[in-house]
Amino acid sequence: MTKITHLTSAHPRFDTRIFIKMCSSLASIQNYEVSLIVADGKGDEVKNGVNIFDVGKSAGRLNRIVKTTQKVYQKAISLNSDIYHLHDPELIPIGLKLKKMGKKVIFDAHEDVALQILSKSYMNVILRTVLSRSFLIFEKFAFKKFDFLITATSHIRDKFLKINKNCIDINNYPKLEEFDFVIDESKKENAVCYIGSIAAIRGIKEIVKAIEFTEGIKLLLAGDFRERDVESEVKSYGGWSKVEELGFLDRAGVADVMSRSKAGVVTLHPTINYQDALPVKMFEYMAAGLPVIASNIKLWGEIIKDAKCGICVDPLNPKAIADAIEYIMTHPIEAKKMGENGKRAVREKYNWSIEEKKLFSVYKGLISKV
Repeated sequence: MTKITHLTSAHPRFDTRIFIKMCSSLASIQNYEVSLIVADGKGDEVKNGVNIFDVGKSAGRLNRIVKTTQKVYQKAISLNSDIYHLHDPELIPIGLKLKKMGKKVIFDAHEDVALQILSKSYMNVILRTVLSRSFLIFEKFAFKKFDFLITATSHIRDKFLKINKNCIDINNYPKLEEFDFVIDESKKENAVCYIGSIAAIRGIKEIVKAIEFTEGIKLLLAGDFRERDVESEVKSYGGWSKVEELGFLDRAGVADVMSRSKAGVVTLHPTINYQDALPVKMFEYMAAGLPVIASNIKLWGEIIKDAKCGICVDPLNPKAIADAIEYIMTHPIEAKKMGENGKRAVREKYNWSIEEKKLFSVYKGLISKV
């Protein structure tokens, strides 16, 4: 029996990438004992064949980085696993300690942290430049020592291949079975949906302003606000009266929202860390057969143009977003075709079944060296 443990100090226990895709996929393999260490204060449990261990939630980011990571490390040691798979940058020092104990360690880069630091506008330019460069030096030192690096995009993969040849991209594409539902056209409303974390940088201000420009169309908003001041501001807009706020939804709830919508919106701001990102919600909209209204970021535009599955707009222009929404609502034949094209593209290219095989290959290679 090969013991595998995934570690996160920052993500929710049922995170789509970590739990629903990676851990659940690995737990389906005979002779793999899969555990997940989390820090949310919700207790231990077993789900989808995965043993979930909770080290408790800490108050504040500093406490999380200092105290929670130490608790995660202690729990990781107690499990005495063969392979440890880390999902947060703050856990990198833990990975180095586990390597010294002779363990196999994988680091999973969900984002390009150095670029993400540069995009934090609330920081002084000099400070974020220094922090970004410091992290680049640290990750170069640490990642050389790990057994494998997994990245969420090919862009991050290409960067890390220069540090460690054992690197592969495993994209956060949808699980086909989650979107294998028949669309009931009678359930469709004159609505578009936004699903995911809600923040200024993710375009919520422009989306709500865009809805104000439309007639007889509402926004189905699923997710939690990250910033209280942004939430207060957005709820003061005239367009908020056309918003149905749904909060955080489970996977069944997400499927229901998509089945009620006529398009999905993913108009994140064109910041440096989003230029090479692959937003999972864009592919989930496609998987559900929804036309996509997306930011005119080069990479996203290439995917949407190739698949003929949506419209790209300036995410900072509410009127442009509104015009795209109006077009989809007033051109049902074209909209249906976009939805069908997106669904086909996911079925053929952008799905978890393909990425899952890469994951299994990484683990098979490491287990042969245990």
